Amino acid sequence: MADRQRVVIAGAGFAGFTAARRLARLAKGAIEIVLVNPTDYFLYLPLLPEVAAGVLDPRKVAIPLSGNLPGVRHLLAAVDRVDADARRVECTDAEGNRRELRYDRLLLAVGSVNKLLPIPGVAEHAHGFRSVAEALYLRDHLIRQIELADASDDPKEREARCTFVVVGAGYTGTEVAAQGQLLTRDAKRRRPGLGEQPDRWLLVDKAPRILPELDERLSRTAHRTLIGRGLDIRPGITVSEATADGVKLSDGEFVPTHSLIWCVGVRPDPLVESLGLPTERGRLLVDEYLSVPGRPEIFACGDAAAVPDLTRPGEYTAMTAQHATRQGTRAADNIAASYGRKERRPYRHGDLGFVVDLGGAKAAANPLGVPLSGLAAKAVTRGYHLLAVPGGRTRIAGNWLLDAVLPRQTVQLDLVRGSAVPLDSTTPERPHAQDG
Repeated sequence: MADRQRVVIAGAGFAGFTAARRLARLAKGAIEIVLVNPTDYFLYLPLLPEVAAGVLDPRKVAIPLSGNLPGVRHLLAAVDRVDADARRVECTDAEGNRRELRYDRLLLAVGSVNKLLPIPGVAEHAHGFRSVAEALYLRDHLIRQIELADASDDPKEREARCTFVVVGAGYTGTEVAAQGQLLTRDAKRRRPGLGEQPDRWLLVDKAPRILPELDERLSRTAHRTLIGRGLDIRPGITVSEATADGVKLSDGEFVPTHSLIWCVGVRPDPLVESLGLPTERGRLLVDEYLSVPGRPEIFACGDAAAVPDLTRPGEYTAMTAQHATRQGTRAADNIAASYGRKERRPYRHGDLGFVVDLGGAKAAANPLGVPLSGLAAKAVTRGYHLLAVPGGRTRIAGNWLLDAVLPRQTVQLDLVRGSAVPLDSTTPERPHAQDG
């Protein structure tokens, strides 16, 4: 056993989790597979907005690594450094202890972190949306604002606390705004003192339309749905400054608010650029086989890798869960091929379409290029997620059923404070310890 080759996989997101599971099935114990990840679960990110909205229990989107990755050894740690020449990975475990791992093959799938922009006040007053901790914080925060508004006799304070600004109208931002609005309306409905107080949700983005990644017809469908529900959508507008009292928009308007939700996108994990290997906009350059040129023992996939898009020569694949999952499978196959167990093949992926959940009975989807909206899109969206999530399908479906027939529980548990999930954190999945 001690003489087995060791494959180290850094990161258990879509790419790393899929690669570990696939490689374990192919290797059948012939090689040692070590998965290094700071949490003991794989997070199914597309359903995180439903956690923030109180539709899903957070445990339903956290798929345990134990039991779901047989044949894979999990090291509960964060990778700090990779010594490519010595073929060693340095990491810090959950209790702050330093560890070193030798590897024969390395797969970098460390994913991405919140994308920061040099806008005054944003780092201090905005919160991102990439982890269970951030989703739990947001849910508590939204309910807290409604409760504080109800307790106030100042009309201006009530208005500010019932105003919510989401920056970024891609998938995450649009779903967070759609789901968040339903949560705050439900919470407000239970407080008669706020009966005449409108809740205001602003969705701003410098792009000319929401969901710019989608077909324009689906973007228009989502826009009409959200506008009809009362969302204030501002394409071509972004935040120019944030303060404790509100945000200043790029058109000069000042919006009093205590809620700034940052969903402008992601950037590759900073670990990638520390490797000293060629990168493209922070992503590690790899060839079509997902290996690093000149370093055949190092592979990379997912958001951490700049993978050539063979369907669009000269471009790189987008940072999406679809690509990450399929790249994880191909990376595992190509690592197995380096041991003579599979055929080495390039990564090529066609667009299978996209789904966007707009809350309630609304959604937009284009499976295999067929545009859908309303209940049909909702059915496709939920069906897609149930097929894509690697575990806990019955529990997720059960939560959806209960949400459809029972009133939502609008209570804040105060489990995660804002200071524990700062926007500039590279590890929001591990909130800072709170002082008692």
